[in-house]
Amino acid sequence: MIHTIKKAITLFSLVIFGGTILYNCEPDPDNLGEQLFLDGAAQGNEKSYDVTAFNINNNDTIRTDASKLTYGVLGAFNEGQFGMQKASYLTQLRLSTYDPDFGTNAMVDSVVLVVKPRYASDSVKTNTVDDNYTFTTATETNVNAKKVVNTYPVLKFGKAKRTFNIRVNEVDEFLKGVSDSAKSNAAYPATTLLGLKEFKGNVSSVAITKDDGGAALFTAATPGIRIPLDKTFFQNKIIAKKGQPELKDASNFTRYFKGLRISVDEQDGYLFQFSPNDMELIMYYKYDNTSTSPTTKTQATYSFALGSANTHIGQYQYNRTGSALSTAVMGDFNTGAPKLFLQGMGGPSIGIKLKPEVINDLKKLYQNDKAAIISAKIRLYTDPASWNNNYAKPTEFTFLQKYRDDFTNPSKPRTVTNFTDDVLNLSGLAGYTIYKAYDLDKNPTYYDFIVTKSVKDLVEKEDYNLTKKNTIYFRIDMGSFQTNSAGTGLAGYKFTTTPYNTSRAVFIGTDASSANRAQLKIIYGTK
Repeated sequence: MIHTIKKAITLFSLVIFGGTILYNCEPDPDNLGEQLFLDGAAQGNEKSYDVTAFNINNNDTIRTDASKLTYGVLGAFNEGQFGMQKASYLTQLRLSTYDPDFGTNAMVDSVVLVVKPRYASDSVKTNTVDDNYTFTTATETNVNAKKVVNTYPVLKFGKAKRTFNIRVNEVDEFLKGVSDSAKSNAAYPATTLLGLKEFKGNVSSVAITKDDGGAALFTAATPGIRIPLDKTFFQNKIIAKKGQPELKDASNFTRYFKGLRISVDEQDGYLFQFSPNDMELIMYYKYDNTSTSPTTKTQATYSFALGSANTHIGQYQYNRTGSALSTAVMGDFNTGAPKLFLQGMGGPSIGIKLKPEVINDLKKLYQNDKAAIISAKIRLYTDPASWNNNYAKPTEFTFLQKYRDDFTNPSKPRTVTNFTDDVLNLSGLAGYTIYKAYDLDKNPTYYDFIVTKSVKDLVEKEDYNLTKKNTIYFRIDMGSFQTNSAGTGLAGYKFTTTPYNTSRAVFIGTDASSANRAQLKIIYGTK
């Protein structure tokens, strides 16, 4: 018994749909049951029930087309629990103007692809590389200045200090339309090497400041990885095709220059995210300016379009050989698994099944003792032995409910996946969150997934199982729900960050020998 009459209920700050609130103490009951404690109405009791917790095998694949990817992922990471995970990225490119005129005798000087990873903006290292720099502006020439380089570490999941060789290849087959579905395990041949760049985990930007007063004369755009590409390839592929059908329109061009594949050579290191729509591909060239006498060489640039109009595909590879996951109990819906493995980007998910005898026990409490459920949560602990490392503990999850719909069309019952009843009914209430995380800086960490409304309906509504639905299980994935374009709510249960979430963790599942096994925690009140 953990609460007494007139216990004040803590009101939590509202986190917009699916955020998490962090605590380091035992949580209070949900606000859903607050009224039962007021004015001496009820006494709180806590009870724990075992659940059937099992691993869901997603066959290491997930949809990773443009509609699913706010961020792309690049890199490779290998560790003993999940094995090797490697991420590559494919994108189409388009001409910024069709049927372009590059001028007379155009010759490519250089080509650069710029990839802009997510980086730690608060961890800048500033280095003045030239105290005696001169700079020319629109109004001044040879201004005395300083050239400063700001360096930032890329946000990584994995082993922080590793060097990658980033490789850019031309894709050999048409990547279809931007609205077409694509899976992460699909193979796309890309044989022609266009560029190679050594990457040590940091990105930089350049700033030029005036000696007199320190005013900024030039500030580079978002820090990025600049990968030089083969200028001869672009001379032959682009410049030499001036005026020809290949450059006349988008349909021809995307079938002629089919796209780029960006990958790393290594099999271990870390994973990092970048923005697909912020990538740049710039071709620097010279042409004969015949409008002057004598003819002069004039410098010019041409930028290709790599944004949202193009097909983007995340390509993921796995090697589970020798990992703990390779021998884990998978898909045991009835018995469960002692260890639970959760990984984004097509890795395994977790299922939580409430046992029928638990629901029956709660029904008896409700019917015989007038016990009303105040709070219900599924608690999961990370495995302190299997997941004892320095990797950041996950803080983003999606939580769904799978149920048997016997009411919409009784002759053809179906299995439905959707938000939980809690999300559908309570997401606008102050203090509601889908889950809460505790002890993120400790081993173990634990998480409470809120199922108060879902369990109350199962227990307290007599017609719930007959006329609405039977809960089959709850599903947990790594990632978070995405908000709609207006920012007023969730876009839908299918719209999540799971396709590019780089986190993973091992949890304790259905293990009778562990005090931290997966359980349903109920707080109920009796008058």
